[in-house]
Amino acid sequence: MTAPRTDAPPPGAPVPKRRGVELSLLVCAVLISVYGYAAVGLARGGAVPPDAARYGAGLGLLALIAHLAVRFGAPYADPLLLPIAVLLNGLGLALIHRLDLETPYDLAAPTQLIWSALGVTLFILVVLLLRDHRTLQGYAYVSVAAALALMLLPVFFPAVNGARIWIRIGGLSFQPGEFAKILLAVFFAAYLSANLNALVYTGRRIWKFQFPSGRVLGPVVAIWLLSVGVLVLERDLGTSLLFFGLFVIMLYVATGRTGWIAVGLVLASAGAFLVGSLEPHVHGRVQDWLDPFASIRAGEGPGQLAQSLFSFAAGGMLGTGLGLGHSVLIGFAAKSDFILATAGEELGLVGLIALFLLYALFVGRGYRAGLLLRDPFGRLLAIGLASIVALQVFVIAGGVMGLIPLTGMAMPFLAQGGSSVVTNWVIVALLVRVSDSARAPRPESADTGELERVKEGAA
Repeated sequence: MTAPRTDAPPPGAPVPKRRGVELSLLVCAVLISVYGYAAVGLARGGAVPPDAARYGAGLGLLALIAHLAVRFGAPYADPLLLPIAVLLNGLGLALIHRLDLETPYDLAAPTQLIWSALGVTLFILVVLLLRDHRTLQGYAYVSVAAALALMLLPVFFPAVNGARIWIRIGGLSFQPGEFAKILLAVFFAAYLSANLNALVYTGRRIWKFQFPSGRVLGPVVAIWLLSVGVLVLERDLGTSLLFFGLFVIMLYVATGRTGWIAVGLVLASAGAFLVGSLEPHVHGRVQDWLDPFASIRAGEGPGQLAQSLFSFAAGGMLGTGLGLGHSVLIGFAAKSDFILATAGEELGLVGLIALFLLYALFVGRGYRAGLLLRDPFGRLLAIGLASIVALQVFVIAGGVMGLIPLTGMAMPFLAQGGSSVVTNWVIVALLVRVSDSARAPRPESADTGELERVKEGAA
């Protein structure tokens, strides 16, 4: 016998919208962020910063407008996604402001606040204007063309810190690859969902693995290889690893075949070995990872990774307190790649665990929204977008903690980076839209018809 699906409430049952829960959590998120901002001022100057109230009002206003957009545009959306994003963004602003006090010649918090406001604005527009996530399915090839164009643009601009991932025009700079990851997630979801049956039921069996035919899998593999090739050319190995992981995860979710995980791990290991051996910039990072204290023994002082490890060690269990650490010694990337070291030193192991739990909860709610959906495109899109955040956190945290070689990427919402924070807010908006479709009550007639078909099949 087959049991009826239980991933949605029965016809006619009321579905709680939980917008009041979301508003309460948003108030808590803003208060925690303002407390962090005030704690930095108390630790560094012995007084609450005079602009703390203005900072809290600005962050609270952005959160309130975003909440109203969700309340009227996606009333059944998951109530945790927006508060988690606001809290992480607010904590990131507090940490960047704390590091700004050590570098008054290079202030980043005001610019980050502007980018955050732009990100929330795009969040609101996506929630209000994109009424059905399935609309994106019709723009699969437009999305992949735009993604490849965005990734190719930095090739024509000078390299920055060894990588060609930036576009600088006057005083404005941004990373087009940040936006390309959303477009590629849309393309992968649309293509895989459209060819779902062919991916699962056709192809050739080799040993214990069933491989789809080249006619079906070829186009998406070609797009993926082209994307990774461009990123390797630009020396953007962090985004290359992210795209590879995204492709393998979505292929596994589409087919349900664990063999793809094994194939992905083998290919990732082989690719990492080749690039790490042949590319000087990456080889240097691998050497730093294998022996982060080599420069100290050579009398050259600690490098960035060694300073990061010292920061984590100094934080201990409870941390030194906001504003009382020395992670600024890491150098130019303290506000971007290594901002997690500041959190580890000043918030301690307890604070780091809290941050990782927030990310895990965010990703888990994204996965939950995807699993509750019935259309394959929405399911793949939600899982792909949530996986982008999960992969970023793993790659960055693993790099600054010495678990894997360091790759240049931005910690979602925490790190300095306008392109990153704007892109992450668009991801939140798309997950809000998908979760609204997943939790919204369906028409009684459609559910009743499906239930009758299930009963007939069981009989």
